[in-house]
Amino acid sequence: MEEDERGPGAAHQVFVVMEGLLEKLKVLNYEEEVLSKHNMKHLSRHYFVSSPYLAFNPGEQFYMFTIIAAWLINTAGRPFTEPQEYDEPNATVSNVLAELRAFGVKVDFPPSKLKSGSGEHVCFVLDRLAEEALRRRGFSFRRPNYPTETAEEESVIEDDAELTLSKVEEEMIEPDDEEENVMDLEALKLRTTHTEAEPSSKPDEILESTVDAAEWNLEVERVLPQLKVTIRTDNKDWRIHVDQMHQHRDGIKSSLKEAKSYLDKLQEDIGKTLEKVSSREKYINNQLEHLIQEYRSAQAKLSEAKERYQQASGGVTERTRVLAVISEELEKVKQEMEEKGSSMSDGAPVVKIKQSLTKLKQEIVQMDVRIGVVEHTLLQAKLKEKSNMTRDMHATNIPETAAGPFA
Repeated sequence: MEEDERGPGAAHQVFVVMEGLLEKLKVLNYEEEVLSKHNMKHLSRHYFVSSPYLAFNPGEQFYMFTIIAAWLINTAGRPFTEPQEYDEPNATVSNVLAELRAFGVKVDFPPSKLKSGSGEHVCFVLDRLAEEALRRRGFSFRRPNYPTETAEEESVIEDDAELTLSKVEEEMIEPDDEEENVMDLEALKLRTTHTEAEPSSKPDEILESTVDAAEWNLEVERVLPQLKVTIRTDNKDWRIHVDQMHQHRDGIKSSLKEAKSYLDKLQEDIGKTLEKVSSREKYINNQLEHLIQEYRSAQAKLSEAKERYQQASGGVTERTRVLAVISEELEKVKQEMEEKGSSMSDGAPVVKIKQSLTKLKQEIVQMDVRIGVVEHTLLQAKLKEKSNMTRDMHATNIPETAAGPFA
């Protein structure tokens, strides 16, 4: 569909672009700066054109495309690393397109179109980069200046020889029944040359004719037809062209006289047919006027219905999006409720709490017993200490009492 919209010559436009690209590369001296550096062969006129009638090598063409594109980008004033043969093709193509967009060129095709190394898009990219490189170097193509040619008037000089030749040609045109006896000019020249080549014998005295005049006249009349000279016609002679023009003019006039009556009749028939078609068309338009009006009104209603449908479709789309958001939130709430319900209906935590309480009570009882034992032990120790102190006090008081009477 895209090629049909552009026209039938769009398929051949890529050939013109490629030829222009090659001329731009030659102006930029790509032979020495690219081909000699990488030891590559020269590009043909249609090297990057994708056509079933041309031989192609995708790997070689893609590598050549990347090398030339990198060189053009660097020439245009932007730094670009020269790609290697084993680099990732997608990354290389993306970098080239990014640099092309940086120059302000609109790119409306996917990068995969450049991976084949040939085609319309490859030529487009290289052509735009070449233009940027030429603009960077200050080069621009100008219109050619054609030299004005001065028409020189040819001077025609008429001399006696031309007049004589014209008379000879008039005699040639006249019918001659004795053409078989006409002597050829070339044969006459050869005979004359042969005669001159023979040694001539000069007479020693004046020759006198001994032939009768009547017999001489008869001989002249007999030999006269053989003495006529024929001049071979030259197709480059302007007189022959003039004669042919006159003949063609006469033929055109005679043909025109015969065809004019038929053409006039045909013109009259065509005029009558056009009048009938025009009147019939007017009649049909008058008869179908109301149908045309109904069709127009129906078409207007259809356009209004389409517009309402588009508006309703937009509203439905928005509501569908809102419904999707609400459904997602509802799913989240349901999931949270299920998690809480499962946690509330589960009795394991209660059992663990009861077990913990029972264990805690047992530990409390054990602690109470241990506290009682410790208190009992402490009380016994205090009582024992108290008894010891009492005994020590009594032991101290007894000796003092015994020593008193003996003192």
